[in-house]
This record gives sequence, C-alpha cells and structure tokens, in this order.
Amino acid sequence: MKPIIGIIPLFDDEKDSLWMLPGYMNGIAEAGGIPVMFPLTSDAEDIEELLNNVQGVLFTGGHDVNPAIYNETPINGTVSFLKERDDMESEVLKQVLEKDIPLLGICRGIQFINAYLGGSLYQDIPTQFKTMLNHHQTPPYNKPVHKVNIKEDSPLYTLLNKKSLEVNSYHHQAVKDLAERLNVMALAEDGLVEAIEIKDKKFAWAFQWHPEFSYMNDEDSLKIFKEFVEHCRV
Repeated sequence: MKPIIGIIPLFDDEKDSLWMLPGYMNGIAEAGGIPVMFPLTSDAEDIEELLNNVQGVLFTGGHDVNPAIYNETPINGTVSFLKERDDMESEVLKQVLEKDIPLLGICRGIQFINAYLGGSLYQDIPTQFKTMLNHHQTPPYNKPVHKVNIKEDSPLYTLLNKKSLEVNSYHHQAVKDLAERLNVMALAEDGLVEAIEIKDKKFAWAFQWHPEFSYMNDEDSLKIFKEFVEHCRV
C-alpha cells in the first residue's frame, strides 16, 4: 500500500489562506506516496490524531523561524515569522520524534529542526554571512546555482554515490550553530550547512535546497523523495 505523507501547510498573509506548492505534493506522489496537507493547528490532540493516520511528515519551506526559538530577537526587518506555524511545528516535531515517524525537511524545514533541537540560525545571510555564492536565486527555480559537497560517511552519500552535487537555492536564513542531535550530510562551498540527519531516528533528513522544484528534471532530487517514501512504507 502507498504510505500517506502529511505535509505542513503554507500560509499566505495577504490572502489569509492556506496553500501548497504543487512540487511538494507531486514529488511525494511521483515517489509513490499519497500527499495530504495538514490543517494549521497546534492542538496536541488533533496533531496526535493526524499523525496516527500518516506514515511520514514533510516539513515545508515558507516563513522564517521565530528567533525567539533559539533565544534571539530579530536583527532587522527582513525577518518575517508566523507564530501559528512555529507553534504547530513545535508540537508536530515533538510528536514525530517521540513516535519515530519518518520526516523530510526542506528549506525552512532544516532551519526549524535545527532551531527546535537547540541550534541557532543566521537570521539573514546577506547581513550575517559573507559569501559569493547565490543562495537566493531568481526563476527558474529548478536550475542549479551552486555546488554542495556531500560527506562520504553520510547516508546521503550512500544513496547518491557522489561527493558533490549541483543544487538550486532560495533562502535567506540558514543553520548557524548545529544542534547536538544532528549530523551534517552536506555543506555548500562557502561552509553553510545544506543537509542534515537526526542521528538516532529511523529516517529524519532535511535539506536547504529545493528538490520539490527539481525532481522532474533531476534524478538525484527524485531519489531523495523516493528514499523518504520508502522509509515510510516500513
């Protein structure tokens, strides 16, 4: 049977509405799963019921992570967060880790996981981190704009069997101090963390780049979705 994958919703501030990028849904479907968008809620009982009916969870991109989660205040006006989303993901991640449900994080996903587990973030890369790499590309978003180097002792290397990868990139925040429970799987050439895993979980991977934009034309992006979905079958 196909595993059902719960997906954290995106929120449009201007339209006051929930929405979803088709790449998240279609990437899961192409990999053999059934994607279902969650409601925006932080109710513990509702989240427990949702998690009892899925075999995996995808933590999507979107709003910035509230700096208060890692004991900081916003450094400038570029930081835009949504309290309801932070509250929801705190409860979802708590229960996902307790139940050891497979998870995949993308963009904000890697940032939130690191912050929740005790790490910190660069709130705004242009302000806090000097680099010549393009971490905030313009369309088309499926086009690679920089390289990442994959750790040879990581499960990502085992999956892709390559030391480096050309990736797309669209973010202004990033992992700064790594949480103790995390292992780095890939780094950008400027040193920014691009992929992590949670050490003691069945499957808990997160990426700074965007396989949901590139899975249709990039075999490695599709392999990431497929690896996630396969672990959700167990």
